[in-house]
Amino acid sequence: RLTAADRRIPTTIGSRYRRLMAEKSELAPAIMRAHAAACAEGRSGYLDPVTGLFVMTADHLRDRGPCCGSGCRHCPWGGTGTP
Repeated sequence: RLTAADRRIPTTIGSRYRRLMAEKSELAPAIMRAHAAACAEGRSGYLDPVTGLFVMTADHLRDRGPCCGSGCRHCPWGGTGTP
């Protein structure tokens, strides 16, 4: 289970923190459902179930062009770009 400390949002949310939250077994299904729904509806993203931040879908990122290196959660390029 997530603890109160796990639910605290740091002032700066980096890709490492986003990936950690995505891997939490309790959150992964909710994140993947939100991502799948956004893709199915043609939306560019969804609100993260934990942070409330806007997360871009893989479809939207693919349409934008090559990887920017920002560590996007659903990067279709594998996060290999440089900012």
